[in-house]
Amino acid sequence: MNDIIEINPKGLVEYSVIWMHGLGADATDFVPIIPQLNIPEEHGVKFIFPNAPIMPVTINGGYEMPAWYDITSMDRMGAGADREGIEKSQGIINSLIEKEIEAGVPSENIFLAGFSQGCVIAIHTALRYPTKLAGVIGLSGYIALSDSLKVEANKANKNIPIFLAHGSIDQVVNIEFAKDSLELLKSLGYSVDWNVYPMGHEVCLEEIQDIREFLLNNIN
Repeated sequence: MNDIIEINPKGLVEYSVIWMHGLGADATDFVPIIPQLNIPEEHGVKFIFPNAPIMPVTINGGYEMPAWYDITSMDRMGAGADREGIEKSQGIINSLIEKEIEAGVPSENIFLAGFSQGCVIAIHTALRYPTKLAGVIGLSGYIALSDSLKVEANKANKNIPIFLAHGSIDQVVNIEFAKDSLELLKSLGYSVDWNVYPMGHEVCLEEIQDIREFLLNNIN
């Protein structure tokens, strides 16, 4: 795994947000969002942006690019997802969580966030993590390996705050994928803050403002 970008608050780190980029992007992709989030310094929020491994992506003709897992087809609910790749990336994120815990940030003060493929990894990892996390932010993505979530989900994060957002005209990840994921989460008893914006496969200012509100509402 390549270098990780870490942006620390001026004072003591109280909270950490581990933010995963999308397919073909890199750790720099969401760094510009931090000033727009405008989180007050006194909350001590650290942002961590990891790089995905480089791997061939089947749906892109086997071209090697930063990817959290391989995509063979875009089927509803991600039934044909690359379990091995997803679980390997889950391990990478688990290690980053452990690193923050060792540095003095309790797991209940650690958020996971991600866009597109990064969203898939954020949700997958958060719902299976063995100790309580602060929340998960899933942007323009979906739940992969949905058939195994009920069995693999950890009770420690049964009540985790979940922010899901999607563009109504997303032509990369159809909003129906996200709606399927929303219904699955609700059927399993999760409470979800669901948001739809008039946009494509991207992020908009209103969404950033809503993410800010979500973070601040879940910071003690």
